[in-house]
Amino acid sequence: MGTHKTSLFLPIAGLLFAMLLWGTSFVTMKLALQSYHPFLVVFGRMIIASLVFLLFGKRLKQFSYQKGDWKYLLLLALCEPCLYFVFESYALLYTTSSQAGIVSASLPLMVAFAAMMFLKERLNPAVILGGGIAIAGIVLISSQSVVTRDAPNPLLGNILELIAMSCAAGYTLIARYLGTRYSAVALTAIQCFIGSVFFAPVLFLPSVHFPETFALVPSLSIVYLGSCVTVGAYSLYNYGLQKIPASQASAFINLIPVFAVLCGWIVLGERLTIFQGIGMGLVLAGVWLSSYRFGSPKFGVSSA
Repeated sequence: MGTHKTSLFLPIAGLLFAMLLWGTSFVTMKLALQSYHPFLVVFGRMIIASLVFLLFGKRLKQFSYQKGDWKYLLLLALCEPCLYFVFESYALLYTTSSQAGIVSASLPLMVAFAAMMFLKERLNPAVILGGGIAIAGIVLISSQSVVTRDAPNPLLGNILELIAMSCAAGYTLIARYLGTRYSAVALTAIQCFIGSVFFAPVLFLPSVHFPETFALVPSLSIVYLGSCVTVGAYSLYNYGLQKIPASQASAFINLIPVFAVLCGWIVLGERLTIFQGIGMGLVLAGVWLSSYRFGSPKFGVSSA
C-alpha cells in the first residue's frame, strides 16, 4: 500500500505543478503585454521553446515523418499556436487574466461538441447539460465585468478567449489523430517550430513596434512563458499521463482557472465580484458534470 501511494505521489505532484504553471500563464502574458506587442510576445515564446526543444529534445531524433501528413501538421500548428495565441494575446489586452482563465475551462466542452460535429461522436445528455451550465456561467461572468484600465473591454476579451478555445479544440482533435503516429514531444516541438516561422514575418507589420528599452519583468515573462509554461508544463503533464489514466489526469485541468484567479489576485490585484464567483462555480460545475459522465475523454490541453 505504501509503495503504491509513493508511486502516485510524483505523477500527482507533477500534474498539480503543470496546472499551476498553466494557470500562471494568463497573468504572465498580461505582464509581458505591458511592454510588448502581442506578436512579439508570442514570437519570443515560440523561439525560446524551440531552442529548449532543440537543446534537450533527444526524442526528436526519433521523429519519422509519414507521407501525406504535412497538411495535418500544418493545420495543427495553424490552430495552435498560430491562431490560438493571436486570439488569446488580444483577449488579454481587453479582459483580466482571471476571467480569461475561467473562460479557458470551456475547452473540454468545446472538444466534445467539435467531436460530435466532425467525428460524429455521440453526445451524452450530461455533456449537453454541462455545456449549458458552463455557457450560463461565462455569460454571467462577462455581464458582471467592470471596465478598468487593465480590462478596457471585458466582454470583447472574453469572446476572443472563447474563439481561442475553439482553435484549441480543433488542435486537440487533430493532435488526437496524429498522436497515433507521432510522439507528443514531436508534435509540440513541431508546433513551436512552425509557430516561430509563422510569426517571424508578422513582426514587420506596421502596427508592430519594437520597444526602445527591454523592461525586465515583461522580458522575463516571455522567457518564463517559453521555457517553463510551453515546455515545462507540457513535460510534467505528459509524465503524469504516463503514470495515471487519462480520464483521471484530465480532471486536473479543472484546476487551471482556479490557479489563474489566484495568480491574478496575488500578482495583479484582480478581484471577482460575488456574481462572477458564482459564474466561475457554474463553469467548473458544467465542465465537471460533462467530464464525469462522458466516460474517459482525452480532452487534451493547450500547449500554452
